[in-house]
Amino acid sequence: MVFDFIDGGADDERTLRENEAALARLTFAPRAMTNVREVSTGLELFGVPLSMPLLLSPTGLPGLAHPKAELAAARAAREAGILFTASTVSSYSLQEIASTVAGPHWFQLYAWNDKALTGKLVDKAREAGYRMILLTIDTPVVGNRERDLRNGMVLPPRVTFANATDMLRRWSWIWGQIRGPGVKIPNIADLETQVHKGGTGPAGYLKGLFNPEQSWDYIGWIKERFGGPVGVKGIITAADARRARDAGADTIVVSNHGGRQLDGAPATIAVLPEIVEALRGSGMPILIDSGIRRGSDIVRALALGATACMIGRPWLWGLAAGGTDGVRRVIEILRAELERTMALVGATNLRELSPEVIRQP
Repeated sequence: MVFDFIDGGADDERTLRENEAALARLTFAPRAMTNVREVSTGLELFGVPLSMPLLLSPTGLPGLAHPKAELAAARAAREAGILFTASTVSSYSLQEIASTVAGPHWFQLYAWNDKALTGKLVDKAREAGYRMILLTIDTPVVGNRERDLRNGMVLPPRVTFANATDMLRRWSWIWGQIRGPGVKIPNIADLETQVHKGGTGPAGYLKGLFNPEQSWDYIGWIKERFGGPVGVKGIITAADARRARDAGADTIVVSNHGGRQLDGAPATIAVLPEIVEALRGSGMPILIDSGIRRGSDIVRALALGATACMIGRPWLWGLAAGGTDGVRRVIEILRAELERTMALVGATNLRELSPEVIRQP
């Protein structure tokens, strides 16, 4: 049940599969006979030096996977010299994450239908020292995640006819839920009465909070209230990339929510080149997520114009397997694959990754 909550996508999961398949179709055109004894993966993003072009994406309710949830992931990210992004629906509060693991961290924001709640979350992020707000714009309504429905997955988790055998066999997981934060959503705990409990699946739990009347004006309002940079997450068209830029966004994340929202949306790597072209000359960093599974995928994305990549499911898998050690190992694997792939394509630093090293299908 919990695995499918993390691993699954919307409807027929075509976009979920295509995210990885589109990356796999991009082969390399390596530059041979290049001195690659020293390969550098470092960069600077909004004044923060990173050891590699990787950030941990915001993910909702990681406490379902491991009792340490965001605390474990933020600690692994800090040790690795990369950035962690906390979700609005995090298992630990923004204050707990920031006070337990020193930043800098980023914060992902949903523009709830209650603007006062949205403003309170912006204030919490500013007061806790978060450096960036990423406004997620691809959730006017919640995607239809059928695995959750089949598994009888509801929030908070409880034994149902559909999941009784599955749940009662996992005593270690149940013990972890008792020890950890469980499925509490502390960032919006003061508006618990607005949450639609008892709905079908996790989508039903938060259905009443999502805002179907989103507007680009939100970006300027959030920037003014936050007093820092604001990015937009959920861009999959060149037109929306330009709208985000014109509305004052400082960065964008090319993302289809990992295939968990609109099934039939294009793979992010497929639309990346046109978005890069649309923002050419703006100086705006372009991030990308959805489907990044290998260090070689990071190379593909950067070669096509991305500044850095974000991962969600991979760090959750590592978290479930081993807490901080598991997330740390995921980052180590991606770093080793990134360095090795760069050497094999003949690039000694990130600036040398260009479309010339990609053979387009």
